[in-house]
Amino acid sequence: MNLTTCLVVALGGAIGTFGRYALALAMAPISGSLPWGTVIINIAGSFVIGFFGTLTLAHGRYPVPENLRLFVLVGLCGGFTTFSSFSLQTFDLLRAGAVGRALVNVGVSVVLCLCAVAVGHLAAAQLNGGAVSVVQASVEEDA
Repeated sequence: MNLTTCLVVALGGAIGTFGRYALALAMAPISGSLPWGTVIINIAGSFVIGFFGTLTLAHGRYPVPENLRLFVLVGLCGGFTTFSSFSLQTFDLLRAGAVGRALVNVGVSVVLCLCAVAVGHLAAAQLNGGAVSVVQASVEEDA
């Protein structure tokens, strides 16, 4: 890891994070019954990591410098949504014929992430005078 690579990833992350925030804000008016901003962000990030990652492989037709791949795959997608990495890993398990492991990955990831949110909320609520809310603005829920 060198300074240039770190800066490239950080720039991608900043752009991805801003994109996530902007899209969440734009989707807020229609996010009544479901967090559509988050759903669209996760789907888009998953598409981008699958598409760009596959398209730009070093041994493929459209190779790009490694720093560009890191900018998009780690920085941009990572800042936009970590769900894209989860989706890529699950897809790789499915492609490898490890359907059971893919299903376990999905189940464990979803259940443990929900549990982690709950435990984090409960711990912070104890430190924060019994707070019952996790977000303080509706855009935080989608961002």
